[in-house]
Amino acid sequence: MRHGDKVKNLSRTKAHREALLSNLACQLFEHKRIVTTVAKAKALRVYVEPLITKGKTNTTHQRRVVFSYLQDKAAVTELFGPIAEKIAGRPGGYTRIIKLGARPGDNAETAMIELVDFNEIYGKGKGEAKTAAKKTRRSGGAKKKATETAAGAEPEAKTEE
Repeated sequence: MRHGDKVKNLSRTKAHREALLSNLACQLFEHKRIVTTVAKAKALRVYVEPLITKGKTNTTHQRRVVFSYLQDKAAVTELFGPIAEKIAGRPGGYTRIIKLGARPGDNAETAMIELVDFNEIYGKGKGEAKTAAKKTRRSGGAKKKATETAAGAEPEAKTEE
């Protein structure tokens, strides 16, 4: 029984699993999307999302922490550069997994894992991603009414002058 064991082992030892996830993460940061098995993609999402969150704050400490996971200087530079700029306004959910079907050789379920902000086909385009405002869960109904009435009053004042 595996009570309380939340680690997806992927039928590998700890060292082999860490090396696998590190290499997959480096390739994901370099190419922005990769195709792998569904199990590896789900394990990779859990591994990569905290690293991307660390990439938002560009400090020496955070760079060293991420480098201890990835061991690839180019991937760390990519994460703290273009990737961090694009995901700055996003509160989480940086990756997307799309199932592709069975692989012909061994019938393994394959999936594409990609960085959400780097897909221009669906979602926000290049220009809209930077101007997106941070959304809160508060309704803000009173503020909206006040701004609408103020906006409605301003054009009348402008026409009188």
